[in-house]
Amino acid sequence: MKYAQLVFSPTGGTMRTAEIITNVWSAEIETADLTTPNLSPYVYQNGDLVLLAVPSYGGRVPALAAQRLTAVQGNGASCILLCVYGNRAYEDTLTELQDLAAARGFQVIAAIAAVAEHSIIHQYAAGRPDKQDAEHLRQFSQKILEKFRQRTDTDSLALPGNRPYKKAGGAGLVPKARNSCVNCGLCAEQCPVQAIDRRQLRKADGKKCISCMRCVVRCPQGARKVNEAMVSVAALAMKKTCSVRKECELYI
Repeated sequence: MKYAQLVFSPTGGTMRTAEIITNVWSAEIETADLTTPNLSPYVYQNGDLVLLAVPSYGGRVPALAAQRLTAVQGNGASCILLCVYGNRAYEDTLTELQDLAAARGFQVIAAIAAVAEHSIIHQYAAGRPDKQDAEHLRQFSQKILEKFRQRTDTDSLALPGNRPYKKAGGAGLVPKARNSCVNCGLCAEQCPVQAIDRRQLRKADGKKCISCMRCVVRCPQGARKVNEAMVSVAALAMKKTCSVRKECELYI
């Protein structure tokens, strides 16, 4: 038996949330980073406990995360779904993630929706997951662990969301480098979709870019930015929905 986490977390918020949950299970957690190109196959077995964690992109599972899950074999392992969102809404993300997990051979026994700081509009859910979130997540994790150890037989888990899923949309925000860029190449090295050419680091390929903001977060010079006017417009449009604090949710 092993404990594991499969995590797609370009900016780190989903990983931080996942680790709060899995640290309750064991000091030894196998981690698979779904942002890594050419992911090695990961094979699990009946009796393993696996957390599958993704951020919600416009109410859907990131297409890249879904694609990279094809390298994973569940073989009847118990799976917990984790959807992390920026205090707006996660819509069909958990439902889609449930279907993806089932297709890879996992048995979904629980699901969590959690809030982390918005990856683009940082004023929303700033500083989350916070202490209150962490406490809720640890309590959820303990309940899930007890269910797993009891090997409780369950029917298909009922989760919020729609089938067919809502139409996927893109943020359309492609980061560019400012004059403080020193051409270190870290952004190109760590881009999940290799949208940044090492020979032209100042720009990114808009057709490849998924607006994940990893290059913005990882840049040691803070040189990469998105269009501030577009971010301001998006922030205003989301103000009513995002201003009221939403709490973590457990489905079990």
